[in-house]
Amino acid sequence: MRSALHDVLPPGLRRSLAKFGVDLARARRKRHLTVAMMAERVGVAKSTYARLEKGDPAVAMGAYAMALFVLGFGEALGDLVDARRDEHGLLLDEERLPQRVRIKKSPSSL
Repeated sequence: MRSALHDVLPPGLRRSLAKFGVDLARARRKRHLTVAMMAERVGVAKSTYARLEKGDPAVAMGAYAMALFVLGFGEALGDLVDARRDEHGLLLDEERLPQRVRIKKSPSSL
């Protein structure tokens, strides 16, 4: 059964997920692991793991995270949206800086 999520994903995101699945499969094969071995280590059914390798957006993110961990890529997940690498966010911060800074006079200093 296909979720409604498939229908609303932008084409570029669908392609990225499909590539991610292909990359997972390639990494698994390089490590000489079967789908059954990966499914057991990830803690999901073989059919769910097969959906991971297809880039299915309806599979829980935790399953993707565990697959990355099993393959040795667990650290990379934590760096995906690191604030120090968020160029767009850094530009927005820069735009929000005030033009001038004024110190308000307190009533006691008058």
